Amino acid sequence: MAHHLNTNKQFMIGNGILAFAVIFVVVIFVYMSMRLQRQKEGERYFAETYSITLVKGFAGDSISVLLNDSLLVNRRIGKEPFTFEVKRFAEQSALMIVDRATDKLSLFELSEKGGSYRFEKEGDEVKLLAQEE
Repeated sequence: MAHHLNTNKQFMIGNGILAFAVIFVVVIFVYMSMRLQRQKEGERYFAETYSITLVKGFAGDSISVLLNDSLLVNRRIGKEPFTFEVKRFAEQSALMIVDRATDKLSLFELSEKGGSYRFEKEGDEVKLLAQEE
């Protein structure tokens, strides 16, 4: 009895192995791409700085100043003007000034280009003054 080669079966097994190899290569490339993208995001560096000045109305008040979710200042303001600088560390920046006596929050969106910001307090309201060019 002659032994017959089953060419259809061999062809299907070869195609299956080839399909698994292609899927494996695609998975490896997607994994490497995602890993490289995550590393680039982690190394992002911003050169811009914000100069924050509390000009008038803050003397004697106990305040907290936060940039995004990072506490920058948490103290009683002794004299005016009170100035400090901070480097930009995120894509978008929001400055929060909290009066600790009343827990009143004032929220300001900061520019991506950095800059100098001056704030004034009248009563319970904190106002952003016009920027100097």
